[in-house]
Amino acid sequence: MLVHIIADYGFGDLAFAEVVQRLKLYLPDAEPILTPVPAFATLAAGFCIAQLGLNQAPAGTIIYHNVAPREDDGQARASNAGERLAFARLPTGVRVIGVNAGYAFSFVRDLAVELRWAAVAAEGSQFRSRDLFPEAAGAIALGQPDALGEEIPRSDIPDVPPNCIAYIDGYGNLKTTIKHESSSTHQDDTVLLQIGDIERKATRSDGSFAVESGQLAFAPGSSGWTNAQGEQTRWMEVFLRGSNAWESFNCPSIATQINIS
Repeated sequence: MLVHIIADYGFGDLAFAEVVQRLKLYLPDAEPILTPVPAFATLAAGFCIAQLGLNQAPAGTIIYHNVAPREDDGQARASNAGERLAFARLPTGVRVIGVNAGYAFSFVRDLAVELRWAAVAAEGSQFRSRDLFPEAAGAIALGQPDALGEEIPRSDIPDVPPNCIAYIDGYGNLKTTIKHESSSTHQDDTVLLQIGDIERKATRSDGSFAVESGQLAFAPGSSGWTNAQGEQTRWMEVFLRGSNAWESFNCPSIATQINIS
């Protein structure tokens, strides 16, 4: 059973090892793949969930995620309470289990065929994704009775925020929440991108490598998916050929706005 673990523990952090160990206690056949995202970056987590969950995957695939900034209540919290554990079943058959925090479920909200709360407490441990949630995930994966609770109103999950950085890959490419079809520029136009305090000219092209080395491209990237009606979603990407776009914009954080002119 393929189990993607998406979390903000930090690359190579002990927390990943502890969560894998606990998950395999309840799902001995789990084959974990670890995907770290920046601290508290629910938008990046949601982007990864959609990219992995809405594309073809082996039967039985599970996405287990935990990015829980506990921002749903700014007051002091008893018993380390935080955002609740939720469940989504996607059209691909992939099952998503993780805290409903920020934008974690935003990308899959409208395509999920099932969206419910998990029947597990949201408090009782500072490290809930190790101490509380793996057992609940195992119960859901094994189809145990009463593992799931009531439906989650889709209106409770926020829209994907437009025109911002969703994910930064290992090459420094900036994957955005700008849909390819919504871009108003024409092929080979020069556009001005402002990200944070930095402005740079970029060429809008049909592919990242359609520019020369050292040039900045604003092009449809490799991320996206197709729904059951055959409608494709593809996201624009900022790519600096031969270098690092993220560094060239002074290392902006996830959710930073992108202005195009």
